[in-house]
Amino acid sequence: MTEKGFRIASQVNKEGWEKAQFPILCETCLGDNPYVRMQKEDYGVECKICARPFTIFRWKAGTQGRYKATVVCQSCAKVKNVCQTCLFDLEYGLPVQVRDKFMEELGANKVSLPHSRVGRDYQLQNAQKDPDGEDLPYGKVGAHPMLQRLARMTPYYKRNEARICTFYVKGACNRGADCPFRHELPQGGDLANQKLRDRFHGENDPLANKIIRRAEEDLTLMPPEDKAVTTLYLGGLPPGAKEKDIRNQFYVFGEIRSIRMAPKQSCAFVTFVKREVAEQAAKNTHKILKINGKNVNVTWGRPQVSKEKEASAAVAAGSAPPAAGNTYRPYYPSMDPSAQGNAPLQGEAPDERSIPK
Repeated sequence: MTEKGFRIASQVNKEGWEKAQFPILCETCLGDNPYVRMQKEDYGVECKICARPFTIFRWKAGTQGRYKATVVCQSCAKVKNVCQTCLFDLEYGLPVQVRDKFMEELGANKVSLPHSRVGRDYQLQNAQKDPDGEDLPYGKVGAHPMLQRLARMTPYYKRNEARICTFYVKGACNRGADCPFRHELPQGGDLANQKLRDRFHGENDPLANKIIRRAEEDLTLMPPEDKAVTTLYLGGLPPGAKEKDIRNQFYVFGEIRSIRMAPKQSCAFVTFVKREVAEQAAKNTHKILKINGKNVNVTWGRPQVSKEKEASAAVAAGSAPPAAGNTYRPYYPSMDPSAQGNAPLQGEAPDERSIPK
């Protein structure tokens, strides 16, 4: 027996170890089965980030999924607000690099762990004193519009599929249909070189780079070159939408000049006083605007071209406008009001019956 005030060596070593009752997981990693049976082992494996022993959990992710396990401890997961298995953000379901990029645009500081072992242990030790995460920026800043467009709010169970059979790739798998792994050829490219530490720290993540490129190319509404355009087009309005509902969504961006409703076409036009206000409204509402619970499409309105501009453009293009004396002649002769009785039309051969003999 040891005297009071003294601890054995094993207890001293376990001071930095972590013991938990349930893991921090996203809905995708849990799988589509509502009843999950987990295997739990205290201090069963080292964390892939801080290298401290923690409680490992192992379970089958859904009816058609593979067995998955936690790879980082809960202290590291809380610092980055990520799942312990897939290391995706718990709020948006996106890689850490994507989330941090747009959160920094809102003024939130990026939370990063030092690369040295001593620095990580010191920061995690201070983080354990704040179990509620009051010092962390997650959930304390408004959601970036681009994060709302990119967010995966529904589970993506394809990530739980079995791994590719390496024997099948070599042409040596003899299990056939009984093989628990997928018989597919791996696809190359940047996504084949994903690393766990890069995903956690948000650096050089190929999947994050792909999502950022998609956000810049497909989900960014570019303003028109004509600076005089300050009108936004709202398409797909719900039945019964009123001008007040639209004004409540856009008055926060700046002064509105007019709102024109077109109930029959289920659309509306919102015109702002300043171009900068219109650009800010378009940026914050594109693909995420909801009115009365229905998604509304937001795009830029087309510039109105006056008749004088149309005439000047036609002259510049070399096609003069039609003369005022030219009249429209319909295709069918019976529709021509100048045709009376059996009188032949202009340019038409006279009928034999109408010629006097």
